[in-house]
Amino acid sequence: MSRPPASYTDLKAVFVNCTLKRSPQTSNTQGLMTNAQAIMEKQGVSVETIRLVDHDVAQGVQPDMTEHGWDRDAWPDLWKIIKAADILVVGTPIWLGEESSAARILIERLYAHSGDQNEDGQYVFYGKVGACMVTGNEDGVKHVSMGMLYALQHVGYTIPPQADSGWIGEIGPGKSYLDEGSGGPDNDFTRRNTTFMTWNLLHLARMLKDAGGIPAYGNQVPAWNDGERFGHPPAD
Repeated sequence: MSRPPASYTDLKAVFVNCTLKRSPQTSNTQGLMTNAQAIMEKQGVSVETIRLVDHDVAQGVQPDMTEHGWDRDAWPDLWKIIKAADILVVGTPIWLGEESSAARILIERLYAHSGDQNEDGQYVFYGKVGACMVTGNEDGVKHVSMGMLYALQHVGYTIPPQADSGWIGEIGPGKSYLDEGSGGPDNDFTRRNTTFMTWNLLHLARMLKDAGGIPAYGNQVPAWNDGERFGHPPAD
């Protein structure tokens, strides 16, 4: 096939970079994410980037932590951007074999909305797609991806095939993705995975949007609360 099978110009994507470096410091994670963003932008997708540590995001699992003792919380404004997006890509470096602390804060703040519902009575993340991108100079890309993708699907994101992309350098204090001579930007395996991930996000987001999201039967919170069991056998 010589050209994409559909138009993606009405899709919105948000990339949340969970680096621990504030702007304008160089972020290797952003360096990797830029490749996926370029593919999407070439297809006319509206792409927005959030570097989480540039914002005063409070810790917690409530939608607005100023209602729970915090003086400031940038999350409610960031949530408006994330909620409006069809695609969420979470980028994180590896520290001590795990995702960054900023990535964990992001997951916890997404979880704050896990009880919210859309107009069909489904959880608010239904019909949206998610993926993750990971960088570092130690092992752990697949381990971190497992945790990130599990969390995204648990709150309601749909995860496409090949939904992660990563790059790591040598074990220990070696070169990072954007360092001269690292080989990161030229690594064929990473380039392929990034490309496949990006297109699978676009295809699945297109399919879900055209279908009106995930069918509502069998997953509507109000109906369950009213006693509808959608075929589940009665309890003994």
